[in-house]
Amino acid sequence: MGLIDKLKKKKTDHMYLYTDKELDEYEKYIEETFGNYQEVFHEIVSTDIHLDIIIVPPTNEQPYYKLITMGMGAYQMNVPDRLKQYELERAELVLYLPATWDINSSQEEDYWPIRQLKILARLPIECHTWLGYGHTVSSDEDNTPYASNTQFCSMMLVDVYDKEGHDLDLRMKTKGKINFYQLFPLYQEELEFKQKHNAETLLNLFDDEDLIPIVNIHRRNYG
Repeated sequence: MGLIDKLKKKKTDHMYLYTDKELDEYEKYIEETFGNYQEVFHEIVSTDIHLDIIIVPPTNEQPYYKLITMGMGAYQMNVPDRLKQYELERAELVLYLPATWDINSSQEEDYWPIRQLKILARLPIECHTWLGYGHTVSSDEDNTPYASNTQFCSMMLVDVYDKEGHDLDLRMKTKGKINFYQLFPLYQEELEFKQKHNAETLLNLFDDEDLIPIVNIHRRNYG
C-alpha cells in the first residue's frame, strides 16, 4: 500500500451497514473470541460505514485493552481478481494497548491508536482499494510521527491468532468471511525496510519480546 494522500479518494452516497442480525452475530463472536465488554466508542455521524470501536477491558489473564472495529466489514473491498479465491473482501481491525493506557483521553498522545483504527477502517471505501496482511499505511507523505510521545509513523497489518495459533476470521451467515488484522506500529526505518523486502522478513528481525502484539511506544527500532 502507498500513502493515503497518493490514493485518489472517491465519494459515495451509499451506506454500507451490518443488519441487526449481523451485528448480533458479530458481537457474539467478539465476546467468545476476545472477551466480554461493556464499553463501545460509538460513532455519532456516519457517511459511508457506521464504525464503532469495541473496548474489551484488561483481565488478570490478559492484562491489556483489546480494541476491535465494528462496521468496516460491512463494505466489500476492491480486492484484485487474482486473490478472489482467498475471500479477502471483508475485514475488521484489532489493536492491543497496555492496561495503563488512558483510552478515554482526547490528548493525541493517548488518542492516536484510536484515530488510526478509524482512518484505516475507512481507507478501503474512501480510496476504492483494499487492506490485507503485510500492507502498510503511513501517517502522511513525510512519515510524521503519530504523536509527541512516539516515533511510530506507520501501521502494518498482521494476522490475529487464537490460542491455538490459527488465524482469526468470522464466517458470517450472510456476508461470508470477515478477516481480522492487527495494527502493528512501525518506525520509519522499519517501514523502509519492509518496503524493500516484505513483512515476514521484517518481523523475523524482531526479538520475541517485541513481537508481543501490545503497543509499546518505547520498543526497540529494528530498521
